[in-house]
Amino acid sequence: MSVPRTDRAEAQPRRRYATQAEAAEYLGVTTRTIRQMIADGRLIGYRLNPRFIRVDLNEIDAAMTPTGGGAAR
Repeated sequence: MSVPRTDRAEAQPRRRYATQAEAAEYLGVTTRTIRQMIADGRLIGYRLNPRFIRVDLNEIDAAMTPTGGGAAR
């Protein structure tokens, strides 16, 4: 019995790259906070070239954890 193959593109969600400014707006924080989160290892920065760093909004969404209001149940 063979195992059905899945296309890698289907198995993984498409990356949603954003600039640091876009990520900051998405989270409601400053770009300085985004840079600090990358430096601390809380976010992964993807370097496009020596000047441009992007973050993946999917990774930001995945890092979010619910708090309060019965979220721990």
